[in-house]
Amino acid sequence: MHTETPEPQESKYSPAHIRATWAGTGSVTDASKALGLSRAAGYELVRQGRFPCRVLRNGRSIRVVTASLLRVLDSGEPEYNPAHPEYRMSS
Repeated sequence: MHTETPEPQESKYSPAHIRATWAGTGSVTDASKALGLSRAAGYELVRQGRFPCRVLRNGRSIRVVTASLLRVLDSGEPEYNPAHPEYRMSS
């Protein structure tokens, strides 16, 4: 009897799945899960200005830039936040 082994399913939050299914921005909740954070931790980092990816605010709406999230997932390094030395305003 031949049984087929199921193909491994990609995680909903894997970079390949994100590239294939997300539009230009994603929710803070989904981006947080992709980064291995809880929803609460993600929103707390956004509030503190320390979320590791580029975040767009439009009124009360907060969205994470998909391309920024993918770069962070690929590199393992935070890309953008105001606390990052590269982005500090010089006095």
